[in-house]
Amino acid sequence: MTTPSRTRFRMLALLAIGTMINYLDRTVLGIAAPSLTQELGLTPAVMGVVFSAFSWAYAAGQIPGGVFLDRMGSKLTYFCAVTVWSLFTLLQSIATGVYSLVGFRLGLGISEAPCFPVNSRVVAAWFPMQERARATAVYTVGEYLGLAGFGPALFWITRRFGWRAMFLTVGAAGLLFGLVWWKLYRDPAGAPITTQIRAPFSWSRVRQLLGFRQIWGVSLGQFGGNSTLVFFLTWFPTYLAKERHLPFITAGWFSVFPFLAAAAGVLFGGWVSDALLKKTGSANIARKLPMIAGLLGAAVILTANYVVSDALVIAIMSLAFFAQGMTGLGWTLIADIAPHTLMGLTGGIFNFAANLAGILTPIVIGVLVGQTGSFAYALVYVSAAALLGAIGYIFVLGDVKRIEL
Repeated sequence: MTTPSRTRFRMLALLAIGTMINYLDRTVLGIAAPSLTQELGLTPAVMGVVFSAFSWAYAAGQIPGGVFLDRMGSKLTYFCAVTVWSLFTLLQSIATGVYSLVGFRLGLGISEAPCFPVNSRVVAAWFPMQERARATAVYTVGEYLGLAGFGPALFWITRRFGWRAMFLTVGAAGLLFGLVWWKLYRDPAGAPITTQIRAPFSWSRVRQLLGFRQIWGVSLGQFGGNSTLVFFLTWFPTYLAKERHLPFITAGWFSVFPFLAAAAGVLFGGWVSDALLKKTGSANIARKLPMIAGLLGAAVILTANYVVSDALVIAIMSLAFFAQGMTGLGWTLIADIAPHTLMGLTGGIFNFAANLAGILTPIVIGVLVGQTGSFAYALVYVSAAALLGAIGYIFVLGDVKRIEL
């Protein structure tokens, strides 16, 4: 493929900024949670349901979002998604109780659903296979750098002006970015088949894809990695404030370190994967080894239950989140194995399965914290899910190769 390097890196920069805003919009509720639960009178179990509501709609929207992407293309799909999800972020600022909050979170989830299938499709269009892991790492790092870079400011806005002002600020930023995306994004000239052919949707194609072990293995692995991610994106600020008894602003600064570590893990995983691919020529080694190591490393989060020092707890959390960041290669695997004409649908199926973690993890943690008054068993659950993901990559995934229908 012959495309101007400067242009493709501009497209990658757009993906990185969009992914950063995407994750800010879905995770600012975690920052608001300690004060929001007091104002609206929500219990931990109910708050777990509110956190989970995003992923109900997000998972349900994966296949429709993938079909829309395959028919309408990357530019229009992403513009519609970022505009609508930003509006739902703004609407959360006027929530008055659990029903309105859940409704706005459902809208946010379904409108964000096409984001990562678009990301995967754009990377497949603009980058050759030997560069996709690093390209995926660059946009995935936005998931973590957003909260690392803007987290303290968002904690300060919440403390100074209230949690509603924070939703207004982040939502407005998303609307502005939507206009930037529409003006600047384009598909490559002479785009490959992945951006030109619109395969019609059928349930038979879904059943065909589900017949391949690669889909099940990578989805199970991503479920494990996402369980760790979802803990940090939802309950982590509450863990610092309630379990570790840190002042709210101090919790904001302490939360920076795990997110910076996760960003480093994403970049490290992408670099290692592409380096291994060039050295060994084996996609199995290059893609699977960093993922397995990352999931095993994420499981160390359990050890935070056995230390007293806040600094040591942050160090453990940072190590676990660094390792989880390496699992961001899941979308590189999808770019490697998805049929050329079904990138959107394959990504949708994968993300539907992977984001079941977003449904289960907040509810399980909310119930455990509500029943025990402690996060100890919650960390046991997160660690066990990471180990389950490692099993998926070791025993289920099989060979990393393009699925041929």
